Amino acid sequence: MELRHLRYFCVVAEELNLTCAAERLHMSQPPLSRQIKQLEQEVGTVLFERSSRGLRLTPAGTFFQQHALQILEKVEVTIDATRRMARSQRTLFGVGFVPSVFYGQLPMLVRDLRKRENIELSLAEMTTIQQIQALKAGRIDIGFGRLRIDDPDVEQEILFNEPLIAALPTGHPLEGTSPTCEELARYPLIIFPAKPRPSMADVVLGIFRRQRLKIDVVQEANELQTALSLVASGIGITLVPEQVKRVQREGVSYVTLADKSITTPVVCSRRRGDKPSPIMEEANAILKVLVDNRRSGRYP
Repeated sequence: MELRHLRYFCVVAEELNLTCAAERLHMSQPPLSRQIKQLEQEVGTVLFERSSRGLRLTPAGTFFQQHALQILEKVEVTIDATRRMARSQRTLFGVGFVPSVFYGQLPMLVRDLRKRENIELSLAEMTTIQQIQALKAGRIDIGFGRLRIDDPDVEQEILFNEPLIAALPTGHPLEGTSPTCEELARYPLIIFPAKPRPSMADVVLGIFRRQRLKIDVVQEANELQTALSLVASGIGITLVPEQVKRVQREGVSYVTLADKSITTPVVCSRRRGDKPSPIMEEANAILKVLVDNRRSGRYP
């Protein structure tokens, strides 16, 4: 099987019409049809249902399409990164992160790494689950998230546990207090992200569930900033990591919780078994200083 077979298949799967697919690929229809049949023979199953109305992916074809697109994306990313490295003579270092971890000290890691002339830094906003996939595929080298994910190919380290605080609309009855979860449960709740799950949303829901508190989830947002906008609009309240209060938002007030043990971890993910490169060693050294500052109460 060659990469061209995957490219041909993905175009046909998108068009579901051999004539249109052949035009996009700048080839005639008969050779394309033969290539697809050869691919099906090599895979060992039918990928398309053929009828007078055209083509339709079989369940196996849908599964194959998802993974073929990932393979082609990985190839494109690798080629692009290789070209950039060749032009700049730098080593590419990929960092994945969830937005909520970049309101505190971790941006200083990025700032310090960018000062290194030998590093081409690539940043990608992604969920913890997406980070695990990206680490295994080689698209990133280190990830920062909130969830513990059990995967034999990835090692995770909890850098520190961060208190959760409540974000309220300005003028809310709980403003200026340190509310309990029971008090928070009386008000409509906004959770984020809506998908993919599990996510920070499940962490928040679990807090109330463990205390057997019934809550009213009035809205699910895909991003933290969207959730804060909904809070500012008076739609409801939400729980956010403590670092988020460093960014002031008009119409939003932050309050600490009565229960200081309610926290969320900041988790660092790396590929398991990799010998640390010089750049990874630099990143780990910078990270150690930042984490020590965080744990001791010293902030940049």
